[in-house]
Amino acid sequence: MKRMMRWAAAPLCVLALAGCGDRAETGAAADAAAAPSNRTIAATLAGDRGFGTLERVLENAALGAVLEGKGPYTVFAPSDAAFTATAGDLGDEAMKAQGAAMLRAHIVPGALTRADILAAIAREGSGEVQMRTMANSLLSFSREGEAVIVTGDNGARGRLTGSETLATNGVVQPVDALLVRAAAPAA
Repeated sequence: MKRMMRWAAAPLCVLALAGCGDRAETGAAADAAAAPSNRTIAATLAGDRGFGTLERVLENAALGAVLEGKGPYTVFAPSDAAFTATAGDLGDEAMKAQGAAMLRAHIVPGALTRADILAAIAREGSGEVQMRTMANSLLSFSREGEAVIVTGDNGARGRLTGSETLATNGVVQPVDALLVRAAAPAA
């Protein structure tokens, strides 16, 4: 557990420090702050019809308790439409391990708002910042115009869409694609 905390702390510190400066250069999208919710991440996902598939995968993978817990976490939550191109039904019992791996690859430790992400991108000389996920993979964040692009280790790309939700134990950031490619079930 200590080892996981060490690898998670460095990227969090970078993003936390990046968010402490002047917000003038973060753009209009970052200025629209989300209102805090009195629900957990799990309750937020369950209450939004656009995340029905994600909620089913979360239940099947038995990770609901994690997103009900203390946190904080940021979940890059794929919409129902993002799941249409996957290989297999990640909510099926046979896909339990693959669903859990996919979910961990969409969760980063800490509560990251879009303003935090945009500020970190603006301060980074390369125009890209990275965060390590709970699956020990990297998500890279960059901008294309006003859009925030998130790219997984394997090149899967998505855009942050819709409104972020500040939950009691973190942040839900809607994304329009899966950030990992789902593996087919073992035969």
